[in-house]
Amino acid sequence: MDMGIKGKRALVCAASKGLGLGCAEALAAAGVELVINARGSEALEAAAERIRAAHGVKVTTLAADVTSEAGRMALLAAAGEVDILVTNAGGPPPGLWLDWSRDDFIKAIDANMLTPIALMQALLPGMIARGWGRVVNITSQSVKAPIAQLGLSNAARTGLTGFVAGTARQVAPHGVCINNMLPGIHATDRAIALDQGVVAAQGITMAQAQAQRAATIPARRYGTAAEFGAMCAFLCSQHAGFIVGQNILLDGGATNATL
Repeated sequence: MDMGIKGKRALVCAASKGLGLGCAEALAAAGVELVINARGSEALEAAAERIRAAHGVKVTTLAADVTSEAGRMALLAAAGEVDILVTNAGGPPPGLWLDWSRDDFIKAIDANMLTPIALMQALLPGMIARGWGRVVNITSQSVKAPIAQLGLSNAARTGLTGFVAGTARQVAPHGVCINNMLPGIHATDRAIALDQGVVAAQGITMAQAQAQRAATIPARRYGTAAEFGAMCAFLCSQHAGFIVGQNILLDGGATNATL
């Protein structure tokens, strides 16, 4: 399918690996020029070279912590005018409700709620002025069904979801669509970190922990960054102009809900 976005310019955050990289690669395959960001320059440059070689599109890189104001300002300056924004940041650590202090909550909210909001506030006016834009926020399946040990993520990402719900309806008349993608378990570093917690808690092997988690997913496997990226590219395409303010699960059926 021709996505109809060849020549558009996208900013993709946390794009050196995992789901962010999957989104960047899918957009590049659709002919989109990229500005990609991550904290580590080595992995970021390697990702950029891989994308350039595979798809022949222009890729600009900026290594910075997008959750900091200085990093965000530097990224926005490097990005300039963009048509597509994909927000993404690593999730906060798991734990029990007694484990977290106020500072822990502020850090989670900064990374997973206030950072994407700040990026949208900076870039939406330009999209509105040009009469076209796409925003995809990578959040979590926990927005639909809270995960007990991910209380920090549950709180921060639900706050972002509430902001998007109203904002998406305000900008839609201007040709700008905002939606959220809610990943379940995908074969990324985040999954490894969560599985390592199970290994430590239960005294089992990594293979056993992964098999145990996969058994809870109706698809009986972890998702891939490539299939996640394909959905991201579709939501950013010319074909998705009637999809507004939605929370789209990509979890292999793990969330047992009808709505």
